[in-house]
This record gives sequence, C-alpha cells and structure tokens, in this order.
Amino acid sequence: MRIITGSAKGCSLKTPKGMSTRPTSDRVKESLFSILGSDAAGRVLDIFAGTGGLGLEALSRGAESCVFIDRTTAEIIRCNAEHTRLSESCRILAGDVFAQLQRLAAAGDRFDLIFCDPPYHQGLAHRALSCLDASPLLAEDALVIIEHGGDENDLPETARLRLVRNQRYGKTTQISFYHLPATEG
Repeated sequence: MRIITGSAKGCSLKTPKGMSTRPTSDRVKESLFSILGSDAAGRVLDIFAGTGGLGLEALSRGAESCVFIDRTTAEIIRCNAEHTRLSESCRILAGDVFAQLQRLAAAGDRFDLIFCDPPYHQGLAHRALSCLDASPLLAEDALVIIEHGGDENDLPETARLRLVRNQRYGKTTQISFYHLPATEG
C-alpha cells in the first residue's frame, strides 16, 4: 500500500496485522482517483478509514483537509499521516462511525467528498449510505464514494443522493459514486 501521486507520492502506508482490515488496492485506488480527477479536493471525510489510504491520497493530491473515522485503526492512520507529512491537514477520530457522524453533524461540519469503505457483507455500506443521504454533513455538490462487495447489490434508494456511476473491479469489489446535486436558488 502506498500513496500513488501528489506531494506524498511513493510513501508506503502501514497496515494493520491480520484480516480485520481490507485496504483498497493500489489498482482500485488509482482507477478511483482517475475517475474523480479534480473532484478529489475540498473537505474530505474518510469513514471506515482503515489505513487512511483514501483520505491521505486525496490530501496528497491537494484536498484541503480530511477527517478520518475508524473504530480500531486511529493509531495506524496517525502514523501514516505523519509518515506522509500530511498530518497538519488531518483530524482522526476513533470510535463508532455512526456516533462520530452524529457528532460531526451536530458541530456543523460539512464535506465535499466522502469515502466510505466498510467491511463487506455486514450491511454497513447500506447503513452508511442511508445515514449520509439524510445527514447535513454533505456540502452542496458533494460526492459520496461507497466501496462494497462485488455481490452487494442491495444499496438503498436515496432521497437526495443520485447514483451517477458504478464501477466493478473483478468479482470482489465495486465502487458506487453518488452525487448531491446543487440546489437551485
């Protein structure tokens, strides 16, 4: 695992031991950021952050800031942020993702880009998408990127977010891109 391009290009990322975390592969990450292009900017939120690889990649490419949330890997994210020299643009929150999302919303935080890469086959992608769709955390014109299992095709209907793209990577992974359209006024 490494940062692909930008200010921290080539920096290796520390990963947790065992199989409890499944970092996004470099191949999938490269494709994802190629699709995002200049949309990987602004204020970023990386939930179920694992190693922090997606948020750190966005920061390396020029994003303004990133909040990382993970129940168990906060120290690994902190180490990776320091190693990539991106820690000044990071806020790392440990604990339950959904409780932390409520705290961020109550504090008035808003994000332009949200990465969500939960463990597969536990219903967390479904729950997170529903939560984000109803949340005030989304800035106008926000993008939400959900990484989920290749056979997890039951993401919920959304009221505000619009599915704009779904990309499959082999049999095991797919990424769904959701957009919150800007309100006309």
